[in-house]
Amino acid sequence: MYKITPLKHHHIPEIAALEAAAFSAPWDEAALGGELENPLALWLVAEDEGNAAAQTKTGEGETGTVLGYVGSQTCFEEADILNVCTAPAARRRGLAQALMLELEAQLAPKGVERITLEVRASNDAAIALYEGLGYTQVGLRKGYYEKPREDALILQKRIVSP
Repeated sequence: MYKITPLKHHHIPEIAALEAAAFSAPWDEAALGGELENPLALWLVAEDEGNAAAQTKTGEGETGTVLGYVGSQTCFEEADILNVCTAPAARRRGLAQALMLELEAQLAPKGVERITLEVRASNDAAIALYEGLGYTQVGLRKGYYEKPREDALILQKRIVSP
């Protein structure tokens, strides 16, 4: 079991660790912390609810282990997804899909009409996830990623506000 909550300060160290393990150009704690102060940002975190031993007490109540997260920034009617990540042990269980759908549900009432993201051209699993959620390719960024250098597919989805 997990719950999806807004990003809080106590999530930052775990998210930075997941970033470092998953990405060749990870966000560090300072950059992630800056998103808490960014009025254009919306980051959601999936926390493990079922593992009482993994839960800790913080100034914000009990929290579970971070299983995954998604982050976005919005400008007018368009949002850009900055990062999506799930912990290795939590993969292939629908968590990334749940995070993406919750992000859409929270962005739509704010007037967001389109969500855009970049994905490595070789990341077949992520591309399949995004296409399954209704994203389509609208462009290509040559040499966008480093370590290793690789093209990015630009994917976009139109969403409808309630």
